[in-house]
Formats: sequence, structure tokens, C-alpha cells
Amino acid sequence: MLRNVAAVLLDGVNPFELGVVCEVFGIDRSDDGLPVYDFAVVSAEGASVRASAGFTLQTEHGLDRLDAADLITVPAGVSYTSREFPPEMLDALRRAVDRGARVLSVCSGAFVLAAAGLLEGRRAAVHWKHAEELSRRYPHLTVEPDVLYVDEDPVITSAGTAAGIDACLHLVRKEQGPEVANRIARRMVVPPHRDGGQAQYIERPLPEPGGDSVAGVLVWMEQHLDEEVTVEQLAARALMSPRTFARRFQQETGTTPYRWILRQRVLLAQHLLERTDETVDAIAGRTGFGNAAALRHHFVRAVGTTPQSYRRAFRGPEAA
Repeated sequence: MLRNVAAVLLDGVNPFELGVVCEVFGIDRSDDGLPVYDFAVVSAEGASVRASAGFTLQTEHGLDRLDAADLITVPAGVSYTSREFPPEMLDALRRAVDRGARVLSVCSGAFVLAAAGLLEGRRAAVHWKHAEELSRRYPHLTVEPDVLYVDEDPVITSAGTAAGIDACLHLVRKEQGPEVANRIARRMVVPPHRDGGQAQYIERPLPEPGGDSVAGVLVWMEQHLDEEVTVEQLAARALMSPRTFARRFQQETGTTPYRWILRQRVLLAQHLLERTDETVDAIAGRTGFGNAAALRHHFVRAVGTTPQSYRRAFRGPEAA
């Protein structure tokens, strides 16, 4: 069960990554009928912890508070990629996993879990900027550089910054169902689930329209999601050969034309389910899936729930 959650801090903790776990697990949303977690912020280095932004945090709990936690989160911090960690903190993390608790890192918090030996033989996610260093320092783990998070239960690791939100909501969805996760996401005003990996974010700004870019074709594709198109047709529109177009598309978007348009269709379906009363069949037609069965198949694979359940989660039980 996911009831008791602790965030363990070191000097140099990053405020945003700490805020992620506080936002998901530390807010009382019982007025919306959502679960309330017994949440605590724990210091591994004394009652006063200095955040990376220059302010100081006062905490009420020491490492002994971790012994009661079902989930221990480790937010990122300055110099986590190279510093030594308190042995008593690493011991507490190992004891937690041994007794059946989960641990979850955000960004460079993965270095703490690795130092505790909890990533040995496991796959792990970390910010793409730190992936090479994590692999170098801990060769017995497998870094997945192009994912938002990795669930190697009971150890969950996430990539940079906002990917911590994805990992936390994933765990809520896994333990308490998609409706709870979706409603928390709605309160946070974030997507309930994001597909894809870090390739979309690795030093790749949105392409500017031009002769060597697929930006213009992306705009056209987004405006014609209900149409069936081939790579050959898209390449002709971009004035490129199909092979050049496919390569350039991958470079600029981090994915293939088929996967890109499929994701855009699902996003449009989500938008229509949230904001209109159109039937699922009508939405399937508008989004290029053709029929409700095809929409449902791709929607479940991408979002983790059915179109009908998604609509109910966002618009209430009366929505069909």
C-alpha cells in the first residue's frame, strides 16, 4: 500500500525536484475524495538543510523517520553526481528496500540509490546530461538515456526535473488506479501521462521553417490528422527524398513520422474527450483512427486507460 511517504534531503537539494514529490504526495486533497498520504520531509544532514537556490530548510525529522515509510523519495541536488553520501542514509535506504518499501529518485537522486547499491544489475533513468557519468561510476547498472522513468520495482528512477512528476504519477496510477492519478494530475495542471523519452528534450529546439527542415510538414500534419498519409507523400511535400525526409524527421523530432502522427492523434483525442460531448466514434473519425475500436486500442496503449474511462476521470462519473 502507498500511504506513508518520505522525502530525504541533503545539502544542495534542488527546490523544484523536492517540490515535485511534495506536490504529488504532500498535499491534502481529501476535499476531492483523493487519498491523503502521511508525508514527511527528512534531513540526512542535520535539522537545517541548505537548498541549491540559496535558502535554508528546517526539518522536523531525521533518518529514523524513514523506517516507517512505504515510499522514500530522493530529490536531486547540486554535486550529487560527485559527492559522498552519509553512510547512515545509504543504510536506511537499503533497510527500507529489504523490508519491502519502495525508493524513487528524481534526476541526480539516482546517484544516491546507486551509491546504496540499489541499482546493481538494474536499469535506471537519470537526466541525459548525467547518463554517461552514472554509467562510468556504476558500470553494473544499465542507464536508459532516452526514457522519462524506469520502474524496476521496488526501485524507480526518473530523468530530469519534470520527469519526476511522470514517475510519481506512474506509481500512484500503479498502486491506486488511473482515476486517482488523473485527478491528481488535473489538480496539478499537468498531463496525467506523457509518452516518449528524453530525445524530445535533448538540446533540440523546435525547428524553424526552411528548406532543410521538416517544420512546415509538421504543421501540415497537425492540421490533417484525419487523413491517411505516407512517408512518400510527406517527403514530396518537404521536397526531399523519402530516405532523407525520414532521417531528418528523426533528427528534429526524436521519433518516426508514424509514431509522431499517432501521438498527435491521441493528444487530439484526449483534448476532445476532456472538452466536448462528441461520441467516441465521432472522435475516432476526427482524429484519423477511423473507428472506436482502433481509437480504443491505440489510446489504451498510449494513455493506459480507455477513452471512456479517461473522459469520466476528467469530467466526472456522469460523462459517457
